[in-house]
Amino acid sequence: MNQKILALLLALLLMCGAAIAEGDLGGVADASEMTDVIDVVEAGMVPVTADRLNDGTYEVAVDCSSSMFKIVGCALTVADGAMTAKLTMKSDAYLYLFPGTAEDAAAANEADLLALQTEGDDFCFTFPVPALDAGVDCAAYSARKQLWYPRTLLFRADSLPGEAWRADDLVTAQSLGLSDGIYLVDAALEGGRATLESPALLTVEDGVCTAYIAFGTAKIDYVIVDGEKYLPTNDGGNAAFTIPVSGFDRGLSIIVDSTAIKPATEVQYTITFDSASIEHHDK
Repeated sequence: MNQKILALLLALLLMCGAAIAEGDLGGVADASEMTDVIDVVEAGMVPVTADRLNDGTYEVAVDCSSSMFKIVGCALTVADGAMTAKLTMKSDAYLYLFPGTAEDAAAANEADLLALQTEGDDFCFTFPVPALDAGVDCAAYSARKQLWYPRTLLFRADSLPGEAWRADDLVTAQSLGLSDGIYLVDAALEGGRATLESPALLTVEDGVCTAYIAFGTAKIDYVIVDGEKYLPTNDGGNAAFTIPVSGFDRGLSIIVDSTAIKPATEVQYTITFDSASIEHHDK
């Protein structure tokens, strides 16, 4: 990291530390000082707690109620029945976070504040996560304004890889008792402008499920599922891919690289396969 930037950051932290000791870390920003608030919690979301997940660290997507709070990466760690998130920020615009309201943050003791961390060129916070798919209160302290700003974070369960889920929390080919064969299954795509043909072809072989999905456009050159890149499996026509299906009846994260946008852009979607719709495919 540039030494001048590091020195400035340390100076700001020292100044804020002194202010905390004096009980004056600034007040709470009023509505005139905030951008529009985005409602990040979607209707029908059910909170996902740590007991439904396997211990481990997973990259997940995070939505925020403010466009000014720029998170560029999130590593969720599940351990001993609790979850914490390492939030990588775009800049050092915020010096502290607090897991609660801005009013509570302004009245909190120093020991209760989460200080900005530097790791190489990255700016990070370690933040407790009570549940995914639920609005989590977060107060952020602006280095420039020296005020607390209220935020709501949403850690998205649909961005978890398949291996993150406990086996007894997944609807799988095994739990459904599907024998090896080819089936049809309704597939719903959400998150952007792309469309998907439904039903999709579902193949079960040795208990492993894959789906042949066809988009409504040819302008997709690859997709990413559970961190793996998949290329089209058809020649000509609309783009089609064979992807793994780790579970049914919940949104699975799929990244779609669209060449309809210049330059080509990766767009985050979720795809849900409806177990109630599964039926044998008559060849």
